[in-house]
Amino acid sequence: MHIHGLIQDSATLANLCTRLAQQPFITVDTEFMRENTFYPELCLIQIADTNEAAAIDPMAPGLDLTPLLDLLVNNEDVLKVFHAGGQDLEIVFNLTGKTPHPLFDTQIAAMALGQGEQIGYSNLVETYLGITVDKGARFTDWSRRPLDKRQIDYAICDVTYLSEIFPKMLAKLKKTGRGDWLDEEMERIGDPENYRSDPEKAWQRIRISSRKPEVLGRLKALAAWREREAQGKDLPRGRIVKDETIADLAGNPPSKQADLAKVRGLSATWAGNDIGGRLMAALENAVPMPADELPPRDDRKLPLGKEGALVADLLKLLLKIRARDINVAARLLARSDDLEALAAGQREGLSILRGWRFEQFGRDALALVEGQLGFTVRNGKLKMTRTEEPNP
Repeated sequence: MHIHGLIQDSATLANLCTRLAQQPFITVDTEFMRENTFYPELCLIQIADTNEAAAIDPMAPGLDLTPLLDLLVNNEDVLKVFHAGGQDLEIVFNLTGKTPHPLFDTQIAAMALGQGEQIGYSNLVETYLGITVDKGARFTDWSRRPLDKRQIDYAICDVTYLSEIFPKMLAKLKKTGRGDWLDEEMERIGDPENYRSDPEKAWQRIRISSRKPEVLGRLKALAAWREREAQGKDLPRGRIVKDETIADLAGNPPSKQADLAKVRGLSATWAGNDIGGRLMAALENAVPMPADELPPRDDRKLPLGKEGALVADLLKLLLKIRARDINVAARLLARSDDLEALAAGQREGLSILRGWRFEQFGRDALALVEGQLGFTVRNGKLKMTRTEEPNP
């Protein structure tokens, strides 16, 4: 494989992208910093196919990233391969308003191949290639220039190894017939809505026990205010106000700005400065949350009771058995909230009751809660056994 030097000019990048656009797949990774910013600061982009690989310096003066971004989000003929690519997708979305498509995430694919729920990149490389990844440059400051050869070599390895691993994973998926299992998951992580920072929805990320419309209305207003402050200043949300303080203010709003000096988690200066004034304005303009916006009650857990909780535990046991038997990560088959919902009597809207999940697990899970399936021990192993035939 030909490894290019660090690409810092537009012509070289455009030529590379022209060649990569002719390939069936490319592997992609990024290096970024986000400890002190709201938006991740893109510091390096690594890209490869089976013939060549390069690191691209997005901080290089005058570098036009358009050919690369077009390749990632507008070329439907080239599959984009990532490993645990959520944050990489967020960066591309911030630059383009789109996400790479079509895409393939090797961490999710590993779940379908029974290689753990969140296998790390170094473990993936060791499993498929027998190579130990040098982690020496892992925590480097990627924003500092110039980057040295060790940093660039380390970064490029993330895509060169991936270009060798992907065909091996694809062959295994074809052999096991599990490629179709991943389609829904890839579409889910590639949904642009996952990466859109909408201030009006920011409240949904904050934990709060109250369901009172007036409290939730204040929470929504405060969270939207903080989101705009953080975006405008390009600072992490917690640097503006922490979640727990937002929740406290929503539940116990101060009557005047001077009272902000008494709020735990806020600087006393907010009692008289502009940002404190903007916080109070958000509170004063808050309206009770309309009934159609109120979050649903956690109906999956409330009606369980002792017996329902035992049924949920049995479903979790069934999940472990089934995941072991077919050698797949349990989390890919089902999540705990789906199991609890099924135990509570819910039948609509559950992913385990449709598609491949139903065939591989949901059918048996439904039989268990309906009394048609039980457990037995054979040769020291826990097995499922039918107690009666399912209804026609």
